Amino acid sequence: MASHDLPSIGLLGLGTMGANLALNIAEKGFRLAVYNRTHSVTVKFHKGAGELAGQLTPTATLEEFVASIKPPRNIILMVPAGPIVDAQIEALRPLLAKDDMIIDAGNANFDDTNRRAEAARDSIEMFLGIGVSGGEVGARNGPSIMGGGDRPAWDRMAPVLEAISAKFEGQPCATYMGEAGAGHYVKMVHNGIEYADMQMIAEVYGLMRDGFGMAAGDIGDVFDTWNKGPLQSYLIEISAEVAKATDAKTGKPMLDVILDSAGQKGTGRWTAIEALHRASPVTAIDAAVAARNLSSRVGERKTGEGIFGSAPQSINREELSLDVLEQALLAGKVACYAQGFAMLDSASDDYGWKLPLPQIAEVWREGCIIRSAMLDDMATALKHDPDSNMMFADAFADRMKSTHNGLRKVIAVAATNGMPVPALSAALSYFDSMRTSRGTANMIQGQRDYFGAHSFGRLDEEGAHHGPWALGTI
Repeated sequence: MASHDLPSIGLLGLGTMGANLALNIAEKGFRLAVYNRTHSVTVKFHKGAGELAGQLTPTATLEEFVASIKPPRNIILMVPAGPIVDAQIEALRPLLAKDDMIIDAGNANFDDTNRRAEAARDSIEMFLGIGVSGGEVGARNGPSIMGGGDRPAWDRMAPVLEAISAKFEGQPCATYMGEAGAGHYVKMVHNGIEYADMQMIAEVYGLMRDGFGMAAGDIGDVFDTWNKGPLQSYLIEISAEVAKATDAKTGKPMLDVILDSAGQKGTGRWTAIEALHRASPVTAIDAAVAARNLSSRVGERKTGEGIFGSAPQSINREELSLDVLEQALLAGKVACYAQGFAMLDSASDDYGWKLPLPQIAEVWREGCIIRSAMLDDMATALKHDPDSNMMFADAFADRMKSTHNGLRKVIAVAATNGMPVPALSAALSYFDSMRTSRGTANMIQGQRDYFGAHSFGRLDEEGAHHGPWALGTI
């Protein structure tokens, strides 16, 4: 094949996400070479590509793969995050020419992306780290894409990435976020918000199941109804479908046979850890990560129930209504997103990325797991005042005013009945803290000064001060 006939794009790694992304690229009219370390996977993928097979060049070796791409090459890595990415880059590097580009489209830790971007500056290749959200369906039909790296690298790939991305009213859900690991950082926070959103939905599901004694199918109907209102979102939509699904083996509701032990791949935990480093509170995400960890302790939880007894299995419907549950979920969701965007704003300043917060909200409107009807309003609020807590924007302040008492009531009833709602509780505590001008940290500062002479500020004077205990006068 003449060099001018070669594709300029290659995709390495034909797992579920990689295979679907390759088909998406091919369907949008771009020819690409594909390679998987296990060649039988490549062969099977190519045979199953149907009418798109002509857009694909299957290759058997890494050398053949690189040679099948027209310089300057654009090589997309779709391999598991971590050391495998580094090993793949090292294997590719001797085969590359100047201005060839490696695009890591996996769930990389942003610190790793920073390191790889820096290493690329000392090498011959260009490097781009992109966050891709939307799961298998998004990869195939249009994901949300968050780009990070040198701007020229993004601009070179932008026509492809924008073409394959999800669209919101015709606008591509693919945007450049900033240098180095900025794209993967935004994806990390996205996933943290996803953890919290899922956990809050699960908590409300638990109140309906255990508190109201509702069947799974009826709970699905409630989620369907909520999905027609302000809570309209992908996660509410699929929660309805999950709740209404039936297990083919037993004929029982699918939810009733699923073990209540949640897995995780680490991105929510990364968000919580990074937030602690940044002193940027993401309490709902913290609670969601902890809840997943607790869910895995199935045996311990059974032991605890044997010792202490289970929570009461019914809630008086006069105490709590479905409408109040909806209000609680709405308030919790607003608080969670406010925490996420505040964290992004903090990182933007400290890392020098100038993260485009309104555009991040816009990119999340379609294709990604946390897409929601509220994101359009969030984008508007962030355009008006990107430096202010999103809860303070008029549209969301009004929502919090009208729903926080519902959140408060849900948590009170849940606590009285011994039913855990950690993410909803964390969201309420965050809201209450953010509307309390005089908190209680003065006591902490007094304690710190007493045992460690750390000093404190005063309301009536500037500078650092010590209490009478330091002077031996108490």
